[in-house]
Amino acid sequence: MILALIAFALVIAVLLLIARLADKLKGEKGRQAIVVSIFVGPAIIFLGFGLIYPAIRTIYMSFFDRRTDVFVGLSNYQWVFTNAESVRGLINTFWWVLLVPTLSTGIGLLYAILVDKARFEKYAKSLLFLPMAISFVGASIIWRFVYDFRSAGQRQIGLLNAVITGAGGEPVRFLQDSPMNTFYLIVVMIWIQAGFAMVLLSAAIKAIPDDIIEAARLDGVNAWQMFAKITVPSIRPTLVVVLTTIGIATLKIFDITRTMTGARFNTQVLANLMYDQSFTFGNNGLGSALAVVIFVLVIPIVLYNIRQMLKNREVRGA
Repeated sequence: MILALIAFALVIAVLLLIARLADKLKGEKGRQAIVVSIFVGPAIIFLGFGLIYPAIRTIYMSFFDRRTDVFVGLSNYQWVFTNAESVRGLINTFWWVLLVPTLSTGIGLLYAILVDKARFEKYAKSLLFLPMAISFVGASIIWRFVYDFRSAGQRQIGLLNAVITGAGGEPVRFLQDSPMNTFYLIVVMIWIQAGFAMVLLSAAIKAIPDDIIEAARLDGVNAWQMFAKITVPSIRPTLVVVLTTIGIATLKIFDITRTMTGARFNTQVLANLMYDQSFTFGNNGLGSALAVVIFVLVIPIVLYNIRQMLKNREVRGA
């Protein structure tokens, strides 16, 4: 670690020295080009080796067999969209991406509005944000105990089944019975992400100018009209950011299903399938194809986010 810190300090020192020497050069454009290259160049190089090259390599491998030595064309992609297990993973991923961003954002927005300017606002926000401090694996372990199932007649250590059996009901197989087990897993992700949505949306709500709120109240708007006509349009850019950020994180979900069910009982998602094919079964072709599918699904969300950011910048510039 010490050697790494020394090496980092030396690299920074060399870059600063070159930048200082560049100041002595004649020509403003040439000087700026050198300075920009010094500070941006290393980042571009690391980005190329750490992101661009692996992406190109993964796309290339997706057209080959398990050992990436025989070209198979689109066969791997055909498997992704026709194999029963893969189709189940696509369907489960669809439900994750549909429900987690919308419900997390909805809960976060509702909570932010309810506690806004309340007496115990800070403590109420801390309560909802607390799960964000827990890793996905840690949260999954907690919720495994909540969902734990024991056969009828045995002592239930799972919170929900303890309550159910205490009320005279039969224990429920929350994590074993498909398809509801997928939705029970989705609850965990919503529990984690709602706090993230609440913090960003609460900040956006507080940034709404008081003049707009006072003018709306003078016009006699009710609570629903205030929410629909004032609050939501004013925080729309933040809503887009929250939805797209949670959506991208959900597309890559892996930890919760792996920890809670081992991706069994029809709870597979695309990231689990990619891991299993690449590392468990050693099928690099299928694993790469699944990675490319996830990447392609992320692209529309990112492009939509960028488009909205550019629109907001144009509006502010106008």
